[in-house]
Amino acid sequence: MPVWLRLCFVVMTVEVRHLRAFLTIAEEGTITRAAARLHLTQPALSRTLRQLEAHLGLRLVERSTHHLRLTAAGDAYRDRAAAAVAAVDDVLDPARAGTWPLRLGHAWSALGAHTTTLLRRWHHEHPGIPLELLRIDERTGGLARGGVDVAILRGPVDLPDVRAVPLLSEARVAAVPADSPLAGRATLSLADLAHHPIAVNSLSGTTTLDLWPPDQTPATAVEVANTDDWLAAITAGRAVGVTTEATAAMHPHPAVAYVPLADAPAVTVHLAWREPPGHPAVPDLVALARAVTDSSGR
Repeated sequence: MPVWLRLCFVVMTVEVRHLRAFLTIAEEGTITRAAARLHLTQPALSRTLRQLEAHLGLRLVERSTHHLRLTAAGDAYRDRAAAAVAAVDDVLDPARAGTWPLRLGHAWSALGAHTTTLLRRWHHEHPGIPLELLRIDERTGGLARGGVDVAILRGPVDLPDVRAVPLLSEARVAAVPADSPLAGRATLSLADLAHHPIAVNSLSGTTTLDLWPPDQTPATAVEVANTDDWLAAITAGRAVGVTTEATAAMHPHPAVAYVPLADAPAVTVHLAWREPPGHPAVPDLVALARAVTDSSGR
């Protein structure tokens, strides 16, 4: 049953506004800022939070004079609350009332070279169900917070109530400025990159400095928030990067050279969705994605 339907069966002493209040408190970090954002008084917002906690029988937020933080239960509940609110917002959106799009999320590079084939075949085979490809700059591509029905994920998948199937394995490549001496090499190693600043997307990327052996760890990481900023850091000569062949297919750039990395492990690409599925066409998308990527091997 979709999460928004399950929400309807909750005893109605708790409403969607209680979830919005909790999520805003979690995002803002203080009752004061959350109350201002929601245009509520602080006592009213505190009362709303207490009502939610009383209904659940859980302490979601640890309060102190100057700051607050989520409890372990609050941290676990946050994604479920966000998914419920996103589902309600989606079903009540007047612009989407006449259709039921299937939302496919990804953090970066979608399915690489397979992306166009997937989108075109879906449009041809399922013309009555729009497939929306959404880039969401967080590690689960919007799946954890309920922003999508299915997500393309790279690396291990460890989410409650989520099923994932592997689609393919992507080789890692180095991304270096096109005018760098490294750009002319047929292949590179991690050691070749270790003396350069490394562009790292800690929000949604698969590369960390732990990829390097301890005796070769790069001295500097340049933090970026998304693929656009990652590319900008490389084209400006501020850093080099490590990604997969999907990025080379989806983001060719005249100022960036993508060079195979001989000693970096490949990345497994999964298709993931919540069980039970939030859209009846999820199984059809899974079957099509597996068919489209099957030729590349898994």
